Amino acid sequence: MWLNGEQKKIKELKARAEIALATPENVPSPCVSVCVMHAKTGFCQGCWRTISEIAGWSGSGDASKRQVWQHILLRL
Repeated sequence: MWLNGEQKKIKELKARAEIALATPENVPSPCVSVCVMHAKTGFCQGCWRTISEIAGWSGSGDASKRQVWQHILLRL
């Protein structure tokens, strides 16, 4: 099955989420360096986070970071 560009990005983000959710320490950021906020959804078009999730990432603990990844999965 061939995936279009958006489907491929979503599939890759889901795979990264699974890894992040299984990471006990130093949970990786969802950022993919496509920092463009979607006007209607309020989510970054690259990582599907909100502005507040992006802004709070560096000061968050691993449990909070995994929670953000869980939110991303629900949005996909």
